[in-house]
Parts: sequence; structure tokens; C-alpha cells
Amino acid sequence: MENSHLLNIPCSKQLLIFLLCQFVASFCLSSFIWVSRGQRMNLQSTLQLSLGSRNTTEVVPNSVEEEKHKLVILLWTWPFHVPFPLESCPPLHGTFDCHFTTNRSWFSSANAVIVHHWDVQGNPSQLTRLHRDPSQRWIWFNLEPPINSRNLKALNNLFNMTMSYRSDSDIFIPYGKLEPLDKPENFTIPPKSKMVAWAVSNWNPSSRRVQYYEELKKHLQVDVFGRQHKPLPKSQLLSTVSQYRFYLAFENSQHQDYITEKLWHNALASGTVPVVLGPSRKNYERFLPPEAFIHVDDFPSPQALAQHLHKVASDEARYREYFRWRSSFRVVHRFSWMWHLCKACQALHVATTYQTVPCLEDWFLVGSH
Repeated sequence: MENSHLLNIPCSKQLLIFLLCQFVASFCLSSFIWVSRGQRMNLQSTLQLSLGSRNTTEVVPNSVEEEKHKLVILLWTWPFHVPFPLESCPPLHGTFDCHFTTNRSWFSSANAVIVHHWDVQGNPSQLTRLHRDPSQRWIWFNLEPPINSRNLKALNNLFNMTMSYRSDSDIFIPYGKLEPLDKPENFTIPPKSKMVAWAVSNWNPSSRRVQYYEELKKHLQVDVFGRQHKPLPKSQLLSTVSQYRFYLAFENSQHQDYITEKLWHNALASGTVPVVLGPSRKNYERFLPPEAFIHVDDFPSPQALAQHLHKVASDEARYREYFRWRSSFRVVHRFSWMWHLCKACQALHVATTYQTVPCLEDWFLVGSH
């Protein structure tokens, strides 16, 4: 009966019923696929969250490889126990970079260990008890003169690299330097209204520099700034010294290559003529043109030096001769601790040889007097 009833239904109605059935079937199938796909997407998201560390490693494979090629440098102590930001090395040190740390847990895996002498000289046994891997560089770092460097003998046969103001160090880090200019430039000498200045913080009456000054002041007016003398804030040092024709760049002790900020910063950066007392003239001329300074050893006595300064001060053309070199060079000074560390990084990357100093004491005391 049912079949006969269907046969009696018009064709147009049969087609409509067929299309309706197809639509219902398609909707059900699509819903099933959509739900299944949503479940798979949720599952993938869950896996990605649970394996996040694995994905991070895969996303930056180049950075990981680059990190493997970085040298690890352990800074044994903060210089003078004063922390500073450990940053990446700037482009001026080439494309080399290192991972710097003060965390001593890196000791056994570090490529190099930098030891600032001032911070360990009171207890050198903390280093002598350690075992150094033959492939590891131990870098002796010091900017102080021998007179301020104690217990050198206790550190003999310990370091295989040196980093100091000495030009024969494996890593040479001077207090300042001259850089040639790309093309000549005019240098304007600051206006001068006074004769001689000297800024000194460590006043030792028995030192050579104080004794020389005591004789010099008998023949020449010298304005002295610092402890027990005229106060002078650091922020006003350059502007004050620039008013003087000459500056006494007297080192507190005389040692090979020990030419400090007294010359580079106080005198040259302020635009005055330095009168130097330190290592020999020949030593100074390794870093400066001969006409860039006046050396006390060029004169038989402080009185003779005073006479020379008076003559130069009264002859403007002669005075300007001491500034001719400035058209070809610029003064670079005031290096940061990171600059020193980056110099070490660069040296460790490019140096194929280095000199081991079995007797650190003998080497560092050469040229001292």
C-alpha cells in the first residue's frame, strides 16, 4: 500500500523530498567533520603549550649556534668591588663577542678568567689553591703601578696572559691614546689667562713629584688643586685647567709605560700643554709627538724649567708650536671597564700566540725606579 501511495505522488514533490534528504545528510556530515577538526586543533594547541621549550629551541637555532661560538669569560671579581652592567661588545671591537659573567659556577667551563690584581692581592692563596685547565687562559689584569701592587711574587707561575698599561702585555690597555684624523682639522686653543695648574689627590711629601714642585714654586706661580689645597670638583676640572697655559702631569711613581689620566685627561683633554714627570722622554714619545709635551728631564733643574715656561708663555708663536700635532690627531681617553673586557674578548678571538710570564714580579718591576 505504501509503495503504491508513493507512486501516486507527483514527480515535483518526489524531487523536493530527495533534495531535502540530501541537505540533511550533508549538514550532519559537515557538523561531524567540523567538530573533529576542532578537536584536533585543540589537541595541537595543547601539545604546543606542553612542548613550549622545545619549540623555542627550534625557533632560534641560529642564535643557539652563535651562542656556542661565543667565548665565556669569567670576571673573578668586580674591579674594586664595584659592579657595572655586563654588556655586549660594541662594533669597534670587530664582530667578536663573548659571554661575560661573574658567576663562579662557570669557572670550569670558562675559556678565560680575568683576575683584577687589586682585589686579590690581599689574599692570593684563593687563586693558588685552584686548578687551572691547561687550555684555560688566566688573565692578570692591573692598571696600578708596581708600588701599589702587592704580593706579586705569590702569583708567579699562575697566569698565562697579562692585561695592563704596559705595552708589552698580551692585552695592552693604556690610559689614553692618540688616533689619527681622516683629514687635517683646525684646533682652537682655549683662552689662557693663567700660568700653571696642578691637581693632586695623593700628597706625599717624600715623593719625587712633590719635592720637584717644592723647588719649582720658588721660581714660578703654580695653582695647586685637590686635598689640602684649592677645592676643585671633578665636573669643573677640564674647564678650570683649560684656562692655564701649562699643567703639571706628574705621575705618583715612575714606571715603564705608566702614563695615566694626569696626561691624557687632565692636560690634553683640557687643551693645555702638559709638563710631564714620569718615565723617560723616549717612553713618552712612543705614544706622543715630541712637541706635544715638555719633560722635566729636559732641564738641569726646576729653576731652568721655570725659565723655559716663562719664555714660552711670553711668545705666542712659540706656545702655539705645542699644538701643531692636534690638526692630525685626536685624544682618546676615559675608557670604561667594559671597554677593557671587550679588548680581552677581541684578543682571545684573534690571538694565535701569547706569552706566559712565569715570574710576574720580575716582569712587572722592569723599568721601575
